[in-house]
Amino acid sequence: MSERDSQAKEPILELRDVSTHYGLVSVLRDVNVRIFPGEIVCLLGGNASGKTTTLKTILGYVVPSKGEVRLAGETISGLTTTRIVGRGLSMVPENRRLFANMTVRENLELGAYQRKDRLGIDADLDRVFALFPRLRERLKQKAGTLSGGEQQMVAMGRALMANPKVLLMDEPSMGLAPILVEQVFSIIKDINAIGTTIFVVEQNANMALSIADRGYVLQTGQIVLADSSKALLANPLMREAYLGEL
Repeated sequence: MSERDSQAKEPILELRDVSTHYGLVSVLRDVNVRIFPGEIVCLLGGNASGKTTTLKTILGYVVPSKGEVRLAGETISGLTTTRIVGRGLSMVPENRRLFANMTVRENLELGAYQRKDRLGIDADLDRVFALFPRLRERLKQKAGTLSGGEQQMVAMGRALMANPKVLLMDEPSMGLAPILVEQVFSIIKDINAIGTTIFVVEQNANMALSIADRGYVLQTGQIVLADSSKALLANPLMREAYLGEL
């Protein structure tokens, strides 16, 4: 999405001057993030930069000490996580976090637990199978017996079953072999291509920027860089600090 297209729309998800604390410890400071409909936006940073706290704040696990989180123009900070998910946010958590003793089908259906539209649920299940044909073959298999790549597919499918306005992804490359990382990021692009807005939190900056429209860089709780992915990849500061693997 071009900058001009972005400016023509209201953000679907926005953090406005968000600061958060754990007790007396400041974790996020005046964080501003804007995500527009149809975009893939990545949030980059090293360990202890505040990436996970940003997601927790969006989902209501942490209430901002200052600022607000807005979804589709309405303030959601202060709502319960259940209500926030009901408003249209869904998350693919770090390390998948599937219910290992439940089948693939049961895990997928859990993603739609707040929905009542049976026809819509069935249509989204078909959409998940179109994205992940292998899961149709594994429906009765317990999730804990799947490979890491297959488990990531289930986690992504489960999140999509909520029919989210924005799909949040926490470290989708975590614990996967390089060839599977490429596959997962290719699938993220496919999910975006069918109309889902995606916010990816990731340490693998090179891979995330290769698929994202824009990116933000978080360092010790503050946004230190924000630009198009192309500009970030070319930024000497970015290359030195975060793209050392290139």
